Amino acid sequence: MNVTFSLAPERLACIGLTAHEREWAAQAADEALFPTDEPEAEPATLMRVVEVQRDHVRVHDGCSSMRARVPHAVQQALADDADALAVGDWVVAQGDRFGDHWVVQRVPPRNQLARRLHDGRDKVARVVIVSNVDTAMLVMGLDHDFNLRRLDRYLALVTMAGVRPVIVLTKADLVTDADARLAAVRAAAPAGTAAFAVAGTDPASCAPLADCLLPGHTLVLLGSSGAGKSTLTNTLCGQALQDTGPTRLADSHGRHTTTVRSLHLAPGGACIVDTPGLRTLRLDGDEAALRTAYADVDEQAAACRFRDCRHVDEPGCAVRATLDPQRLRSWHKLQREAQRDTMSALDRQRQLSEWKRRTRAGRARAKDKRD
Repeated sequence: MNVTFSLAPERLACIGLTAHEREWAAQAADEALFPTDEPEAEPATLMRVVEVQRDHVRVHDGCSSMRARVPHAVQQALADDADALAVGDWVVAQGDRFGDHWVVQRVPPRNQLARRLHDGRDKVARVVIVSNVDTAMLVMGLDHDFNLRRLDRYLALVTMAGVRPVIVLTKADLVTDADARLAAVRAAAPAGTAAFAVAGTDPASCAPLADCLLPGHTLVLLGSSGAGKSTLTNTLCGQALQDTGPTRLADSHGRHTTTVRSLHLAPGGACIVDTPGLRTLRLDGDEAALRTAYADVDEQAAACRFRDCRHVDEPGCAVRATLDPQRLRSWHKLQREAQRDTMSALDRQRQLSEWKRRTRAGRARAKDKRD
């Protein structure tokens, strides 16, 4: 016999269910088969993943969270598409007669934030950070963590995924130049990007972020270890949900107190996803996707003197004349990374051979000069 599917949109709205996910969930339920010989089997239910562990996930049904196991077939099907379950995903889950819950289907996400891991082979591994988010709070400390080039990379990550970025500079109470650094961030960021400087432990200082905490709205906090993401999560949620720890005095680096991604419900109805600090951030996308994150480069490039301007040292380059130099350097670096990620093994071998040829030629010229 087949198990029926239960969908309670009113109950699930409090954990971020949108009309998009509701439509996809109904379609996923129609496509998935839940055959069972157990007469006491529970209806399959739409739930949201709120935490991912190595051997299980925690799912929420709008009322409470519970542990659920993921069959190998589901994991393998996602892995074949370089995908995996992540916090924020909507899944169809079913309970058995022993009281265990099983994930039987993943609803296709409307967006994903993911990073790449390149091992030198043709295949590029993806690490999914979070799914189905509306806003990404890019958290950066005003201490030693302050780094505009890293911020550019985070901005590109979320913009390429179609997620709205909000920059949050923490530890404003620990520095004397918070206003100057906030002005520098606003000047370097794309036009229209909201940026705030806050003291993460002070609810009054974080009050300007209330506009992001809409009912059913899903936010993810991204940043390096020690930036203050967990502290900010606790303040926005009004209770100590996440463990926090001190940072090293020498470089303000965190001690990775947060080890798993987890979703929490804020008092106003928003869903906040806290994440561990990212040691590396390689963008998941090609050159075409990168152009969406650097639309200002394309806009200014139309006024360049040369149609094939690389925006490096060509005369009459409108991009170099108008764009922030820091942002332009980040664009060049990310463009090179995107090109490398789309190269085959043969392309990389040819590139390596070309580099070796140039090295030999350079050494020969140097030898001729000495002789």
